Amino acid sequence: MTIRFIAASRLPTPWATFTLHGFEDDRSGKEHVALSLGTIDDGAPVLARVHSECLTGDALFSMRCDCGYQLQAALKRIADEGRGLLLYLRQEGRGIGLLNKIRAYHLQDEGADTVEANEALGFEADMRRYDLCLPMLEHLGVHSLKLMTNNPRKVEALRADGIEISERLPLTTGLNAHNEQYLTTKAGRLGHMMALDQFTFAGPVDENRRR
Repeated sequence: MTIRFIAASRLPTPWATFTLHGFEDDRSGKEHVALSLGTIDDGAPVLARVHSECLTGDALFSMRCDCGYQLQAALKRIADEGRGLLLYLRQEGRGIGLLNKIRAYHLQDEGADTVEANEALGFEADMRRYDLCLPMLEHLGVHSLKLMTNNPRKVEALRADGIEISERLPLTTGLNAHNEQYLTTKAGRLGHMMALDQFTFAGPVDENRRR
């Protein structure tokens, strides 16, 4: 794999002015970005989020998942610390792509959970890959992460690819009536280290479903 750095620029956001770094994966042709804040190449572990693209949650404000809430919470936490990094990877729908994600949503509308929907379409529950992170981190001079994630598989995959994870930090935000089942499935079937009572609410919650 060849991950090529293309360019960097300022990116003002509601939380801080980040530096936006653009990369291209020569094998897939996909473009990935990193948002950095402060000095991150000094050897100390860096507060970080490895975030997979979710157009529906990140840009269209979907309440079916917690992705957009996690993205904003991670950027705010980095801004509050004054130093950190977010890698934004273009692997929509846990790697199945946007249109297949919509097909999976249709199956979920009919009663399937997020894992069953992916499998019914012939995909694994999670097809994301993280080997592209190492060359991005090497370019940025980052050697160790304090990683914001609830997903132990992500931690294991990054470590297997040679990335040091000094600490895992939970990211529990965005619970609402539309994603309770989704979050429960992530915890119960995908092994995410979280419980609904740890989450901050982002909207009304159906108390009957929580009993």
